[in-house]
Amino acid sequence: MKGLRLYIPPFAPDDSGAAAVLYKLGGVTVILDAGGCAGNIAGFDEPRTNEKSAVFSAGLRDMDAILGRDEKLVEKLALAVKHIDAKFAAIIGTPVPAVIGTDYKALKRMIENKLNIPVVTVDTDGTRLYDEGISKAYVELFKTFATNTPKKKVLGILGATHFDFPEKFDWRKFAASQPYDEILLYGYDGSLDSFIKAGGVEKNLVVSTAGLKAAKYLRERFGTPFEVFRPLGKCELSPSNAEIAKEKGKILVMHEQFCANAVRDKIERLSQRKTVTVGCWFTMDKEYARIGDVKFTEEKDFQDYVKAEDFDGIFADRIFMRAIPFYKNTFIPLHYFAVSGSEARNA
Repeated sequence: MKGLRLYIPPFAPDDSGAAAVLYKLGGVTVILDAGGCAGNIAGFDEPRTNEKSAVFSAGLRDMDAILGRDEKLVEKLALAVKHIDAKFAAIIGTPVPAVIGTDYKALKRMIENKLNIPVVTVDTDGTRLYDEGISKAYVELFKTFATNTPKKKVLGILGATHFDFPEKFDWRKFAASQPYDEILLYGYDGSLDSFIKAGGVEKNLVVSTAGLKAAKYLRERFGTPFEVFRPLGKCELSPSNAEIAKEKGKILVMHEQFCANAVRDKIERLSQRKTVTVGCWFTMDKEYARIGDVKFTEEKDFQDYVKAEDFDGIFADRIFMRAIPFYKNTFIPLHYFAVSGSEARNA
């Protein structure tokens, strides 16, 4: 049965990805739902709930949703803005507006006319995956705020979110290692100014597939070149795990595509062999994939693939091992927040 899951839980959806980018930017973010999707974000997909952020549920009642009473939403936003010094307002879609066919452009105009502040709308629908939500939020923020300014020795970093990177990853240390006067961690640094300055960036670094579409948009609009590079820390491939992998003949690495590629490259440099396959459940860009790399969509397909290939070693989130209890060879944990949430929660 298509979509049937018996062992692997649902992954972080697109509305959660969009909310993650907007979380620290100083706006009022409204999840356009009845309460459930916002609860999912707060309870499972957003680890920074101890940090101040204005994120609300629209609290749509049945008839509000059925009749598409957008004026109700505008009234609620107007009340919120009276108490919050918001730089902008953001609307994030969920299955409710997707089903009733909400006109986001009209909604944007209504709110801007009423509140006189910039509005960003992200037409996520809650049925797609987190990386698509991140991608959409990036593009909408750049369309709304990016300005064309003279190029400076500034590096922009796209795709740096808690979904793809370990909670202990040291972005400050990584930024300090780069030969630039300034580093803009779009969204992650909590600065709306990073998006405003995007037109003056010398180069963008794409560290996950979620940042690819935005990088291409900025290249087209401002001529900003980009490079794909996924930095690795000890959390992703510790020296001891690298040594274990070095001894294995046939390995499967499962994570976000750029992370998995980086792990594969390191293993191959250590072992001088090319016997590593990348498996991915999320965006897999053909330009950055090798022949033999595999994109999974169904739990059963994943089980059948692992059984047929008989890997000597698998790098993956622990959650995936629930689906393959028959696998008895070497397993090396590679935590993935979008799959299993916080490491602390799963400890």
